[in-house]
Amino acid sequence: MVTIVADEFLTDDRNRKYYADHYTCCPPPFFIIIITLVELGFFLYYFITTGELNPTGPVPIDSIFIYRPNKRSEIWRFLLYMFLHAGWLHLGFNLVVQLLVGLPLEMVHGSGRVFLIYMAGVLAGSLGTSVFDDDVYLVGASGGVYALLAAHLANAFGLPVSYVAHLTGALAGLTIGLLVLKNFEQKLHEQLLWWVALGVYAACTIFAILFNVMKPTEEEAASLGVDGVDSRSVVFNKFGV
Repeated sequence: MVTIVADEFLTDDRNRKYYADHYTCCPPPFFIIIITLVELGFFLYYFITTGELNPTGPVPIDSIFIYRPNKRSEIWRFLLYMFLHAGWLHLGFNLVVQLLVGLPLEMVHGSGRVFLIYMAGVLAGSLGTSVFDDDVYLVGASGGVYALLAAHLANAFGLPVSYVAHLTGALAGLTIGLLVLKNFEQKLHEQLLWWVALGVYAACTIFAILFNVMKPTEEEAASLGVDGVDSRSVVFNKFGV
C-alpha cells in the first residue's frame, strides 16, 4: 500500500525510493489502528445505547465529549470530540481516509509524528470553529483526517496547498506536516519554510486560545446585551481589531 501511495502522489523519484526503502511494519502503525478502533467503539456504544443507526445519526448531543460552544471551560471537549461521529456515513468516510493515508505515513515516519499531526488537526478544528463558527456543536475526527491529507501533500510536494474544522485541520496538517515529517533532502529554503510553518501554527493557536479565554460566557454576554456574533466583536475590540 505504501508503494502505491508513493507512486500515485510523490512527484520525485528520490522521494518514492525513500518511501519504498523506509516503510516498515515493525513496529506496527499502532496509532492509526488504535484511534480507528476507539472511534469505531464509541460509535457502536452510542448505537447500542440509543438503538438508532442511519447516515446522519445517532448524534450524542448530550455527551460529555462533544464540543459545545457553551461548554468552552470544559477543555477536554476541544480534543475528545474526535471520538464522536454524526452517523455511519461520517464515520465511514473518516475511517477509510485515515487508514488509507495514515497507515502509509505512520509506516514511514513513525507513530509519534503522525500522532502530533493528527492531534494538531483535531485541536485546530475545534479552536477554529470556536473563533469563526461558534454557534455549532462539533463531532468527528475530520480535523485530524484533513491534517493527515494536508501533511501528505506538504510532504509530497513541499507546497502549501466549507467547513471551518476541515479547513483549519488541513492548515494544521500543512504546517505541522512541514515541521515533523522527515524531509529527505532539506535545502535552505525548506529550512526557512520550517520556521515559517512553526510561527504560523504557534501564532494561530495562541490567538485562538486567547480568544476563548477572553470571550464572554453566555451569562456575561447576556449581561452585556450581546449575542454570539456581537460577543466576538467584544473580543476583537480587546485585541484592538
